[in-house]
Amino acid sequence: MNVNDRTKEQQCAINNKISNLLEVFTVKQLKNLLIILGLILTYVLFVGIYFTNKVMYIRKKTNEEILDREMKLGHYKEEAYRKLAKKELTIPSPLGYNIYGELFDLPDSNRYMIFSHGVTQNTLNSIKYMNIFMRKGWNVVLYDHRRHGKSGGTTTSYGFYEKHDLKAVVDWVRDQAADDEAIIGVHGESMGAATLLMYAGGLEDGADFYIADCPFSDLEEQLAYRLKADFKIPKQLVMPIASTFLRLRDKYSIRDVSPINVIENIDNPVLFIHSEPDDFIPIMMTQQLFEKKKGKKQLYVAKNGSHAMSYSDNREEYEKAIDEFLEEIGYS
Repeated sequence: MNVNDRTKEQQCAINNKISNLLEVFTVKQLKNLLIILGLILTYVLFVGIYFTNKVMYIRKKTNEEILDREMKLGHYKEEAYRKLAKKELTIPSPLGYNIYGELFDLPDSNRYMIFSHGVTQNTLNSIKYMNIFMRKGWNVVLYDHRRHGKSGGTTTSYGFYEKHDLKAVVDWVRDQAADDEAIIGVHGESMGAATLLMYAGGLEDGADFYIADCPFSDLEEQLAYRLKADFKIPKQLVMPIASTFLRLRDKYSIRDVSPINVIENIDNPVLFIHSEPDDFIPIMMTQQLFEKKKGKKQLYVAKNGSHAMSYSDNREEYEKAIDEFLEEIGYS
């Protein structure tokens, strides 16, 4: 074997070794890349499905849980409630299911209050507010949001779909009243308050006035606030994924649920209520809504009470705020 042949053989051996090393390195790289992609996909699927499940199928309170709380607080007295004349309602939703409601009708009154409860609750939660207005001579309509109580619907959307159901209820009351001079007000708590603002600002300003008790101003900001408070997770790691999955699964985006973006469209009067110590939905959100609302408005800040407890822990002041509001807008 001459020198040239030996050199070629050595070079070939070196090339083979390099090729083998590159092949091993490439396989390792590919494995690592697949592992990384698998972890990313697992994270995206977990966050997307877990988070949207929490949003769409939030656990609802049972009748027993609500009644136990309301009785302990002195809001619900079964005997008195049973004596009230009421009519059960079935109102068709434009979204293809039935809305359950109850009408408490007072003779010779053309004033109607509709109550829009919070998430996880049902009509039983609205009885405490109903009592305030029935004492003042108002007819009352309680109703269950979609997927709550006895109403149909498969998901909770925090006002996006619920606003259409509220419109159906307001329309039903207008037809029921059959009186051009009938007065209709809507009271909402938490999600119910956000729903009435979405209805009045995003669909139609169809009631004569509104009372929004502890609403959120923007669902994305509210969820981001809860992520930080409950899980110490920055919204950038969750919200883009969750919003994409929500759009795929329930046909709307988290950013579509934003009372602050439609509040300027509401011409009729709004009374905003929020308790100062509320650490679930911060009072800042109601203050933002109040500042952006045009026209007649009032703000009552309760000194005591956690989330949705403004009335329970400040009863006299709460009723006084309603009285002053109704007097200001001419419906006292």
